[in-house]
This record gives sequence, C-alpha cells and structure tokens, in this order.
Amino acid sequence: MVKFIESELVLLKKEIDEMWTLVYNQLERAGDAVLTLDRKLAQQVLVRERRVNAFELKIDSDVEDVIALYNPVAVDLRFVLAMLKINTNLERLGDFAEGVARFAINCNEPALDADLIKQLRLEEMISQVLAMLEQAKQALQEESQELATAVFAKDQLLDEINADATTVLADYINRCPESTLFCLNLISVFRKLERAGDHITNIAEEIVFFIDAKVLKHSGKTDENYSEDKK
Repeated sequence: MVKFIESELVLLKKEIDEMWTLVYNQLERAGDAVLTLDRKLAQQVLVRERRVNAFELKIDSDVEDVIALYNPVAVDLRFVLAMLKINTNLERLGDFAEGVARFAINCNEPALDADLIKQLRLEEMISQVLAMLEQAKQALQEESQELATAVFAKDQLLDEINADATTVLADYINRCPESTLFCLNLISVFRKLERAGDHITNIAEEIVFFIDAKVLKHSGKTDENYSEDKK
C-alpha cells in the first residue's frame, strides 16, 4: 500500500508541475501581449485557457481518487491537501492571464505610450509576478520553507505598484481625457496582476503548510513575522 500511494503522490506532483508550467507560460504571454499590444499572442492565451481548466479538473479528480483509495495521513495528507489548494490557485492565475490578455485584444490604441508605461512600472510588475511564481515552484520542488516564505515579501512590491498606478493614470486622464477608457481598462490589468500576487502568496502558504504543518492563513504572515515565530 505504501509503495502504491508513493507512486500516486509522485504522479500528482508531476501533474502540478505541468499545470504550473502551463500557467507560468500563460502569464508570460499575457504580459508580453499587453506590453506589445500583440493581439495574436493574446489570442493564444485565450485558446490555451481551456487547457488550464481541463488540467484543474483532472488534478481535482486525481486528488479525490488518492484520498478515497489510499486514505493518506500525516505528511501525505498535508501534501495532498496542499496540492488541491495549489491547483485551485493556479487555475485562478490562469483566469487572470486570460483577463490581462483581453486588454490587448480590446485595446484600440496603435501602441502604448512608452513614457506612461515606464512611469507605471508595468513591465516591472509583470516580471515580479513571474519571479514570485517561479520562486514558489522552486520552493515546492526543493521543499524549502525559506524560499516559500520569501515570496510573501515580494508581494509588497506588487501592492505598491498597483497603488501608485491609480494616481499616475488619474493624472494622465486629466491631461489626455480622450484616453479615459483606455486608462480605465489599463487599471484592470494592474488589479489582476496584484490579485495574481495574492494567489501566489496563497500557494506559498500551502507549501509551508505541507512542509512544516504550519497554517499561515489569516495570520498576518510576512517573511519577517514567520522568522520571528520560528525563534
């Protein structure tokens, strides 16, 4: 029985890894599509969203089978529950990628204002989301709670950029009122990227839970707080 459940858990982790790669690529493509207003690239994101949804359903079903057939306990149960929640968060990240890509499809501007985009730090925000997702994946692969908790601090930059974006775009609307709709739609991109950071933080929480049986949800977690708690 032990050998059987071990092989099932290895397979489940492999599926999560594949889902992770798919979602990472979706976010990367969506970010590139927005920065370049590449509608073909954005359309690819929309088409691949169906694969993300199908993957989520497959993993959910496999988790149910593992619980029903093998009745995992202790660390195995924590792992299975963590994979279930990580799967849900990855699917939501796929939704955000789709939403970001739709901006590029619906945007009527011939090109983005380079100075505005630089001031908004949009490219930096996209890079930070991808870096957080990559670090969380590494944390799971290496079963490193240090890498997982370090993700929390990175989310603060996303909050900062998102908060500043509203002020920058409001000023831009005052100077270029004909761009109001464009700016409002662009604000939604920042909000989706900020929410993506929240879900990656959720993923990091689940990794810590699996590794250390420590529930961080609703605990006001930060990398610093976690370190203090461990002392």
